[in-house]
This record gives sequence, structure tokens and C-alpha cells, in this order.
Amino acid sequence: MTLTQTGTRGFRAYTAKHLDDLLKRADFDAETRLRVRAVATVLPFRTNAYVVDELIDWSDIPDDPIYRLVFPQEDMLPAADVSRIADLLRGEATPGEIQAAAHAVRMRLNPHPAGQMELNIPRKGSEPVPGMQHKYPETVLFFPKQGQTCHAYCTYCFRWAQFVGDPDLKMASDDADGLVRYLLEHPEVTSVLFTGGDPMIMSAAVLRRYVEPLLALEQLESIRIGTKSLAYWPGRFATDPDAADTLRLFSSVVESGKNLAFMAHFSHPREMESELVETAVRAIRDTGAVIRTQAPLIRTINDDADTWAEMWRTQHALGMVPYYMFVERDTGPQDYFAVPLARAYEIFRDAYAGVSGLCRTVRGPSMSSTPGKVCVDGIAEVAGLRVFVLHLIQARDPDLVGRPFFAHYDPEAVWLNGLRPAFADSFPFDPVVRNGEALPLR
Repeated sequence: MTLTQTGTRGFRAYTAKHLDDLLKRADFDAETRLRVRAVATVLPFRTNAYVVDELIDWSDIPDDPIYRLVFPQEDMLPAADVSRIADLLRGEATPGEIQAAAHAVRMRLNPHPAGQMELNIPRKGSEPVPGMQHKYPETVLFFPKQGQTCHAYCTYCFRWAQFVGDPDLKMASDDADGLVRYLLEHPEVTSVLFTGGDPMIMSAAVLRRYVEPLLALEQLESIRIGTKSLAYWPGRFATDPDAADTLRLFSSVVESGKNLAFMAHFSHPREMESELVETAVRAIRDTGAVIRTQAPLIRTINDDADTWAEMWRTQHALGMVPYYMFVERDTGPQDYFAVPLARAYEIFRDAYAGVSGLCRTVRGPSMSSTPGKVCVDGIAEVAGLRVFVLHLIQARDPDLVGRPFFAHYDPEAVWLNGLRPAFADSFPFDPVVRNGEALPLR
């Protein structure tokens, strides 16, 4: 199936209906393919010919990291859930029956972590403002309606709920004027992040409708674009018919006096091996945009220090700025992908030690949790007690930014809610009193 979309050339998308044929390349038997398809009814699947033909080593399945990055694995979900949905698929159940079973599993996977729906959505009076999040005073996230898909989906994506076809779980807006009005009403906002999905799935003409109105706002210092396109479809900036128009738009942002931060998502060094990526990176940088790189630490894909050190060195050599190593969020198949915080810190430390100072712009490992971005700074012994040393890189309460705090060392903990405060009865952000009720922000 060729995707018909303005602004692409030669882009061939694969979705769940192509999954069985794609899995035959790996010589999986029929039962294994059925169980993988069962997982794909719960979690979204989408990839494209560039990823399948250029990035995946099909002789190394199922261990190939890019394969694991984009293809569902049958053990991502509890075996009982996979078996139940596989039986429905095998018995030719109705689509409604299959989707009801899939929905029940999704609702147990914490589809919107870190208070995204309850705490991050701004309100005008008592009404929520759709397609927007405002978690930190200076930054607004905007979800353009036409950008709520991707060139391919990562199996670990914390925004998987955007892609499963449930309108109650999706965040999106096409109200560019509403975004401008909101910003004018909130002069504390100095940065807008276009996110998704992937904003770079949009044509240059559509992206321009969202970006250009912001250039006249003096309060804005930066515009950010969160995207995986450099890894999954670098032709977006080199060979697509509107690549030049897209780059001209980037230049206009910089010429307006604003910083254009291109937030590139790279999960593995192989995603940067193509000459097309180097060409695309150079083209973006030539507009004056700064490319910053980030990704989560993911078991079975990039959970070793050498992989991260190679990524950061390659990114620096290409002129990009290593920015964040994230911890896998508490959503979706977290149990499958999560790396314990103690191990995450060791990987970060060892990778950090293996690169030059120019690569040490990167921060992490960082948890994007409800109170903010919590960074694991180290493991130490204080007053005879082994502890995690942590601080908030960013916080809902700006007074908490940069303040160190401690948690009891736990070699099994994978997220903030698995930690206990040390040397105090609570963490600095916990409890928060809301409507007379104390609520922990984990």
C-alpha cells in the first residue's frame, strides 16, 4: 500500500493488515504470527518500507534492535491477554468483539501517564482547552490535528494511546488561532513544542499554518518540533517534493529571531548510518535550527553503555546536540521494556564517561513523571544508608527545580512510584493538597 499524502515521494506505509506478510520474512510459524497480531490489536503498529528494507537486519530476527523497535513482540503483554485475543482472531470473532477485548487490556496499561489528562490540560473557565498541554509555566505543548500519526511507531511509545483509534484517548487540535489566543493570555509562556504523533508527517503548507502565526509573538523565545522523522523518513528533508519549502519555513523561524529547536528522536546508532540522514541533518542545520537528540533507555534495544556512547559521539559528529536519556515511562508495556533505575544510572554513567566533554550536554537518566523531570544523579552512601541521589530538572512547581533529594536504594525500582523517601517523611513534591485532599504526585 502506498500512502497518499501531500509532501511525500515513494513513501510506503505498512499497518496491522500487512503484519502477517511482513512476519513471514522472519520465518515465524503461523501461531507465533497470530500471537504477534494479537498484540497489535492492543498496541498500534505502523512502519514503512525505509525502516523495513534499510534499517532492519532480517537475518537477526527477533534480536535485531530496529525490528524490536517497531514490531510487536508476543511477550509484551500478559500471556493470558494475548491468548484470549489470539483465540478471538482464530475463531473469526467480529471486529467489535476483538476491539472490546483490546480496549479492556489498554485500560490496564495507564494510557495517559504523568497526569497528562487530569493535570496537564489547561482550562478556560471550566472547559478544557483541547489539543494542548501546559505542565511547566514557560512551555506549552501543542498537538496539531494533522500531525497525530508517525512515519513509523515505536513499540515503547508513551503516546501509544494517540494511535489506537479511541477518540477519548486522543489529544489533537486544528485551532491555530486558539493557540495564539492562549499564548497571549499566558505571557509566562516562552516556548511552544509541537508534538504528536509527529508534526513532520504534515506537509510544509500545513505546518506553516501552525508555525507562522507564532512568529509575531514577542514573548516566544523558541519553537520546538518533536520528531522521529530523521530516523524513520530522512527523505522528508532531502527528497520529498516539499523538502525545500519545509526548510524555508525553518529558516523563517530563525530569521524572525526565535530559536528553532528540532528535537530529534534516535533510539539506536543504526538509525544514523544512512547517508540520507547525514544529508537531512546538514540541510536542517543550514537553516539555523539546532538539532537536539533524545530517547528513552529501553531493554533489548539500547540497554548498554556502548550503544549510548556511540549514539552521542555520532550525533555530535553530525552537528547535533545530545540532550536527554529518558527512563521508559509507566505506560503501555513498561514491564517489558523498563530498565531498573540503578542499572539505568550505571549505563548513563559509563556512557557519559566514554565521550568527550562536548557530548556531555546530555542529561539523564530522567523520569518524565507527574511532578516533573526527575533525574537520577547517582547512588551514594549517606549516614550509613545507601540512597539514590535525585533532583528535578524541570517541575510543575518551579521552586523545586534543582533541589537535591534522596530515596532509599532499591535495585528493582523502575519508576518514581517504586521509591521511598530517605531522610524525610515525603519527597519535596509530595503530598500536594488539592480540594482538601492530599494527593501524591508520582
